[in-house]
Amino acid sequence: MDVLIIEDEAAAASRIIKMLQQLDASVRVLDVTDSIESTVQWLESNPHPDLILSDIQLADGSSFEIFRQTKVEAPVIFTTAYDQFAIDAFKLNSIDYLLKPIKLQELEHSLDKFKKTYGKTAAPAVDYSLLLQALQPNAKTGYQKRLVIKFGQHLKTVEIANVAYFFTQDRVTHLCTFENKRWPIDQNLDEVEDMLAPTQFFRINRQFIINIEAIDAMYSYSKARVKIDLCPPSTHETIVSTERAAAFKQWLVGK
Repeated sequence: MDVLIIEDEAAAASRIIKMLQQLDASVRVLDVTDSIESTVQWLESNPHPDLILSDIQLADGSSFEIFRQTKVEAPVIFTTAYDQFAIDAFKLNSIDYLLKPIKLQELEHSLDKFKKTYGKTAAPAVDYSLLLQALQPNAKTGYQKRLVIKFGQHLKTVEIANVAYFFTQDRVTHLCTFENKRWPIDQNLDEVEDMLAPTQFFRINRQFIINIEAIDAMYSYSKARVKIDLCPPSTHETIVSTERAAAFKQWLVGK
């Protein structure tokens, strides 16, 4: 089975290769591309592989742009860090996905699903236009998609969908990603709150805005409040304030 990996983090790509080889010695990784541009060039210059494993967020944008720029004929297993909107679109269109960090057992399940679906026959042409249509509303929400972070002389973009929570510490606003990477940002929490989709993020108190996907556990607390365990864990207690508790419970059920 010939596989193309689309991943812009070298360590993550190496880990995927090792897991693939561990699960199936017949797997041959043809190449690893790390951007939209390099992937489009590769697909237009080479026979398409049997399977593609693609991260959603690449250094130069979303990997969905690849499907807009060239025809992709191979089945794709997407890897994502809790982009719930994309996950819902995958489920709707019966497209497989893996949550990062990828676990060996889950990758094995995806490979088994691929083998059962396509067997030894050539994979039929895959129409990704339905996926792109399902994802289209995400471009019309008007909410910010990424933040630019400064550290030293460097700049870095962080996808907001990959942020587990925002918090303030010593009068500085920080974000924490689902990979537990923490960065200071220039905006205050009021400014951040205006950037975020309210269905995905909620300000639980003056210090924290959380992503619904970051909630690991919840407990009843005094004065009708709710105590939350976050994933990745926070070094501060995360408790929904009394004045926000009712709205928080409505938010949980999508109201």
